Amino acid sequence: MQIRKSKVLQKLRNGEKVSCIKINLGDAKLCEMAALAGFDCVWVDQEHVGYDWSTVAAQVWATKAHDTDILVRVPRGSYSNYIKPLELDATGIMVPHIMSLADAKEIVYRTRFHPIGRRAIDGGNADGGYTRVNFNRYLQEANEQRFVILQIEDPEPLKELEAIAGLPGYDMLFFGPGDFSQGIGAPGEWNNSQLNEARKRISEVAKKHGKFAGTVGSSENLKELHDMGYQFVSTGSDVVGLTGYFNSLVEASNGYVQPSNNSYMESKADR
Repeated sequence: MQIRKSKVLQKLRNGEKVSCIKINLGDAKLCEMAALAGFDCVWVDQEHVGYDWSTVAAQVWATKAHDTDILVRVPRGSYSNYIKPLELDATGIMVPHIMSLADAKEIVYRTRFHPIGRRAIDGGNADGGYTRVNFNRYLQEANEQRFVILQIEDPEPLKELEAIAGLPGYDMLFFGPGDFSQGIGAPGEWNNSQLNEARKRISEVAKKHGKFAGTVGSSENLKELHDMGYQFVSTGSDVVGLTGYFNSLVEASNGYVQPSNNSYMESKADR
């Protein structure tokens, strides 16, 4: 038995672009709907959303059923927070707020098996086929087919960005503009020159050191980000889509003027 191969890694390694959407709501049906729509990857979030592990397991099942990768952004905490999504057979994890080279080294050490790191070994969970995958093959394929993303979303790690990008054992640097804008004292100023410079630099440095570059975007700036070197761009989310849909329904409802009783009676008399 083999570990399922990552669609994201296959496309990135072939020089292709990857489609991704963020899912905030806990119902695994939404992950399945995104997978059925054709996204390469679904991003779910334990950093900002209170998923329990049974919810994450259901989201993994929903995406695997349609050969779609799932990325779990983990909360900062113990090593168990990092490896449990992988043991549930999530295709990748993203660790937020990498602040230094030492921080990045610790993440790699805790999330990769020998000979790269010292990730705690079990093998009896979904990622190891409940012990069906050969032990040594399990370690090798987990290192090769499960991606680890380090998120740069603060100005502090930029001074060590070259060293972080050159660190072996992880796959992608992911730029987070939201928290970065706050970190430079310009919250929500998406065209801030310092933010734009950091976004461009992260992509360039990632490519220079053989890493992939990821970020968030929209349909409006997707081509710009691709041209900048970002192969992995997460566009949109369930809550944005649903909020827009609900707003449009309310606006349509409020724009419809119901007839008065008199108008109603007059229309009845005309018949």
